[in-house]
Amino acid sequence: MVTEIRGTRAHLDKDPHEVASMFDAVARRYDITNTVLSGGQDKLWRRASRKLLAPAAGERILDLAAGTGVSTVELTKSGAWCLATDFSMGMLQAGRHRGVPMVAGDALHLPFADASFDGALISFGLRNLVDTKAGLAEIRRVVKPGGRLVVCEFSTPVIKPFRTLYMEYLMKALPKVAVRVSSNPDAYVYLAESIRAWPDQAALAEIMTSAGWTDVTWKNQTGGIVALHKGIAG
Repeated sequence: MVTEIRGTRAHLDKDPHEVASMFDAVARRYDITNTVLSGGQDKLWRRASRKLLAPAAGERILDLAAGTGVSTVELTKSGAWCLATDFSMGMLQAGRHRGVPMVAGDALHLPFADASFDGALISFGLRNLVDTKAGLAEIRRVVKPGGRLVVCEFSTPVIKPFRTLYMEYLMKALPKVAVRVSSNPDAYVYLAESIRAWPDQAALAEIMTSAGWTDVTWKNQTGGIVALHKGIAG
């Protein structure tokens, strides 16, 4: 069982032990909290991620930072073999009932051979790595040449008045809502801070390119609250 620790949160230096402990503590109510805080949009973002990655039957797909495996279940609708990987044992334990294969692993040191997968998805996890470029390069290592990567991550709203309103929600309303629904509301203070500090769409595309991904494009979701970046392993 996972010990629920209220007040466990990471900071923007993203110490791996702090991040893992934070997700262990939030695991039990993680999925329902995300659905409430996103107004149900999380389901649409998962579906859009699957469609953009376009896994095919017979392919091997890595779902990195998979959490409880809810995104992995979405990917398996394609008929591909999909593996959930996360470095929070609490998250993986909370998702054991989903019936998808799971492996514990650090995104900066993946326990897989070179060119093991036809494609990869990382949803709301790249932002939590201590070294974004190194994480992207490590994913590139385990994806076959010509394989695809989709990064589903919070981003920068494209309409300025909406962007201002969204940032106010992040810093004021989101932590208050989390107190009502989350098993670890302090984690959502980190969530708000990390989103505000995250690169915008164009800047993330540049980081992906520098890490060895080619033909990098992105699609905004929900006005740019989330962006789906896609790259091809060069």
